[in-house]
Amino acid sequence: MPDRPEVTAVEIARLAGVGRAAVSNWRRRHADFPRPVGGTDSSPTFALDEVADWLRGQGKIAELPLLERVWQLLETLRDPAGHPAAPLLQAGAVLLLLHREPGRWPALAAEPDTRLATALPRALADVAGRTLGGAAALRLPGLLGSTQLDLARLLADLASAAGAPGAYEQLLTRYTEANSRQLSPTPPEAAELLAAVAGVPATVLDPASGLGALLLALPSTTGRYGQDADQVTGALAALRLALHTPAAEPGPLPAEIRAGDALRADGYPGDTFEAVLCQPPYNERDWGHDELQFDTRWPGGLVPPRGESELAWVLHCLAHTRPGGLAALLLPPTVAGRRAGRRVRAELLRSGALRAVVALPAGAAPPYGVPLHLWVLRAPRPGDDFRQVLMLDASSASSASLAASPSAAETGEGGRDRVRWAELRRTVLDAWRAFDLAAREGLPLPEDRPGVHRTMAAIDLLDDETDLSPTRHVPPASPVGGAAELAHLTGRLSELLGGLADPAALLPEPGGSGGGMAGAGTAGAAGAVAPVLSVVSVVSVGELVRGGVLEVYSSGSGAPARPAGAGPVGTPVLTDQDLIAGNPPSAVLDTARPTGTTGTTGTTGAAGDVRVRPGDVLVPALGGGVARVVPPGSPLTGAALGRQLHLLRPDPAALDPDFLAGQLRSTASTRRAASHASTTARLDIRRVELPRLPLAEQRALGAAFAGLATFDTTLQQAAVLARTLTQALTDALATGTLQPPAGS
Repeated sequence: MPDRPEVTAVEIARLAGVGRAAVSNWRRRHADFPRPVGGTDSSPTFALDEVADWLRGQGKIAELPLLERVWQLLETLRDPAGHPAAPLLQAGAVLLLLHREPGRWPALAAEPDTRLATALPRALADVAGRTLGGAAALRLPGLLGSTQLDLARLLADLASAAGAPGAYEQLLTRYTEANSRQLSPTPPEAAELLAAVAGVPATVLDPASGLGALLLALPSTTGRYGQDADQVTGALAALRLALHTPAAEPGPLPAEIRAGDALRADGYPGDTFEAVLCQPPYNERDWGHDELQFDTRWPGGLVPPRGESELAWVLHCLAHTRPGGLAALLLPPTVAGRRAGRRVRAELLRSGALRAVVALPAGAAPPYGVPLHLWVLRAPRPGDDFRQVLMLDASSASSASLAASPSAAETGEGGRDRVRWAELRRTVLDAWRAFDLAAREGLPLPEDRPGVHRTMAAIDLLDDETDLSPTRHVPPASPVGGAAELAHLTGRLSELLGGLADPAALLPEPGGSGGGMAGAGTAGAAGAVAPVLSVVSVVSVGELVRGGVLEVYSSGSGAPARPAGAGPVGTPVLTDQDLIAGNPPSAVLDTARPTGTTGTTGTTGAAGDVRVRPGDVLVPALGGGVARVVPPGSPLTGAALGRQLHLLRPDPAALDPDFLAGQLRSTASTRRAASHASTTARLDIRRVELPRLPLAEQRALGAAFAGLATFDTTLQQAAVLARTLTQALTDALATGTLQPPAGS
């Protein structure tokens, strides 16, 4: 392993808040850029201290972020032949000491390195043993080197700034981002949904726990148990649970993660729990079909087919659920209908174990492009003859209501950032709790709600396919509203189209005679502006920043955020997708994770500390053609910057915001300033060039740009509303609730 931290070009780009292409340009253009010290010709590595000094010297960073310094030390400690997460175990143990016994660290830190090298490992083993019931799984060394001691000191600083749990979350986030192909953790919003379905059980098991997201969603008073095939990952999850448990709770904590493949080597044979939550691995062919032919977990000896590993996990979870307890699993939608699994699905229906199948929107959990299903089961009790199943289609919670907000909606595609978690939780929990209460108390079942949920007798689902997909069984929703709502939509569309009927009201005349820039800005946008601008000198955004006329902030990965509605109300966070779609902020600041320092190309601080003001111009970093001026009273005011955004704050006494936004929307400006990585165009905001114009002429041209932007927004709203209305009318005609006009 290297004796000092090294970074790749991608990591340098992260430090400076730029694209990787910028780092390549620096290497070519600057003879003093640090030379590679390792890696390969195609992927060289550089000494972190040399890179940091160079970036500071160039004014590209003020100081190397603390999190980055910690991460690079962890990378230095990583053994290429060992587990990539092994150093995180040592880091987690240090943070656990700081969390559980904060008064112990100052005395240790005062020791000289020669004594601290042996005293700290003893303290870590002591705290881990009393908290986790043992420290063997953490593989803590008995003697620490200088790099490990430096890491401990930096972790103490990071914990002081972010709290020990928050510091560990930052490190785990970096680890999952760097190993995204191997790790797909369940997002906290999905984990909280499963935990809410389970209620507040006394004990819970996750047999495929990963980094413990599902267990973490339950209170620390619940006995939380898990299993993972990777021993190091399981140890990370155990540390995570301990760090999120109040320090005052005595150990050993009621939490344990055992190692091993849960299907082949069950870590809890014969044990049952009040609840079992799981997002199992998908599409595994080699899950143990041949050696588990006679396993007692299969009801009536019904072995799941080789290609149905997910159903094997369903039966495994059900076998560990005590009678009357609940199991909830996130599964691919294909599990509900694949022919090979029909007999197992039929058995779950006949036994009364399967209680609900919920269709979730795409983006709720990985893989984010797939609309997963949530299966809810109750382990049958003797004499329980309840045989009803709730079919719930909650997939529409991925987009806003078209009728209510036509400018903000795009139906049918979902996406990680589009899931409306507050609406999704309400839809799922209201329907499930009413159904489950009726099942347990013998009350009347809730009425069906077309387009959302339907209760079906199990026998009605038993046929040649036994397809459990909610979309096949939930009746379609009634057409939008009745005659009054359809009339309202028609009137609103007529109003929007009326504003577009005379383009001259919004658009500059395309054939004006260009006598000068002021005239071009009002009447000659197409016919006169181009010749005049061709002889005007230009200035780049970077030059305007250096001249103090403009501040520019680039958000990079953005402020830590959670979807709006998935917790307390907080500071709104604007994402790049919100900006492109013209939506209000869809997320809020996650106060559990510190904002940190993100990349900035401005001069007044970190982008993570910036809040949107009226007069700011917002631009997505990826793609082009979108630049929005924030008007007074906008819902964007006060928002923090999410990922992949540029915020430009002009001095209105020298640079008109509408003029700036219009130039940023122009094809020529974005094309010249775009760089390409794979198929994605990234806007290098500092390279955008603007014509040098007097402020009066900027304002005239800016007014024309603003008119074009208004026209475009109105046109988009009309198009979305027209789709909503035509779909509603089509549905009304198809269901017979609306009759065609006479004589048609």
